[in-house]
Amino acid sequence: MALFQHRSALLIGLLALSLKTAHSQVFVVGEGTATADISTDFSPTHVSLPDTVMTERGRRELVRNLEAEQGFAHRALPVSAAVTLRANGPISPGGADYRKLIYQKGEAAALGDRVIITSLEIKPDRIVLDLNGGPYAKHRFLSHVQINDAPVTQTNGQAATGSRITLIFEGHVPEISAPEVKALLEPVIDFGVKTSEQAYADTLPSALKEAIAAHEVLVGMNHRMVLAALGAPENKVREQPSGDANGARYEEWIYGHVPQTIRFVRFVGDRVTVVEIAALGKPVEIHDKDEMGGYNSTETREVAMGDNPKDGEGKKSSPPTLLKPGEAASTGSSNNKVQFPDDNKGGSSQPTSSGQPPSNNLALAQHSL
Repeated sequence: MALFQHRSALLIGLLALSLKTAHSQVFVVGEGTATADISTDFSPTHVSLPDTVMTERGRRELVRNLEAEQGFAHRALPVSAAVTLRANGPISPGGADYRKLIYQKGEAAALGDRVIITSLEIKPDRIVLDLNGGPYAKHRFLSHVQINDAPVTQTNGQAATGSRITLIFEGHVPEISAPEVKALLEPVIDFGVKTSEQAYADTLPSALKEAIAAHEVLVGMNHRMVLAALGAPENKVREQPSGDANGARYEEWIYGHVPQTIRFVRFVGDRVTVVEIAALGKPVEIHDKDEMGGYNSTETREVAMGDNPKDGEGKKSSPPTLLKPGEAASTGSSNNKVQFPDDNKGGSSQPTSSGQPPSNNLALAQHSL
């Protein structure tokens, strides 16, 4: 009877609790709440594009100049490969469908986050760009192979966190440059950030900054200055004898191709020593004199025994010594020779005629060994 009463009380308590919670408010996060702050505003670009089909050389230059480029997201990017952008046209999906894609697939980059082009593929009518590793996790095909229900390789379990944007052109991909591609991607990604070379150029004197802004290479520039002025070279020739008396070897960077103006920039060490400019229909210009105005000049100083002073700096300082302050050097000893101590006198002693230390010290050294 007592057990029945306890069970009845427990059931009445549970019923009262369920009725109380039935009237309480429940907050549920849905698609509208999760994507309320995501902006889908879009304005198409107006970039004039060439009509010629992209060549193999243009393809290589585009891949070299765009891969590993960094920018900032102008809008939230989903972990998906479904985002397509038409050149000077709309983006797909748009509006509510874009928010739904982010809600379903997840967010790869929020507004203002830094993104990096980690992969670039050029197809007949489109350019496919993977950002921050792309929307698909990289894995080996052996991860799908099992022996006796045991996997051959262990997967790392890392999920993809990047995004993919497909830039579509009408008919074919034109002979387009990297700055033009960046301008077409501006509604999605802002590449208007300074590279390390540009930030370095801002620290240089005004004359050098003007030369770099005009894409000119001066004799005496270092590697970073040339990269800031002309970017990465198309070709490099390394380890060529420079004819220097010290046996130094030079490295040559080549910019441009026929019929464009070709520049040959020769480095010895970290400095430009020769600049050759070959323009179509003009004689070759050769610059081999320093054009930095003394900016790279470094002071050299000769260090001698006692560090000889300059005029007006006092008398010459004495060379290093093991003598105590006020202790006189032994007479008859040659300069710059080590004096061995004499145990009998407790001070410095003269070396023997053979130049060897006294026999008692030699015997002590042998005993210690």
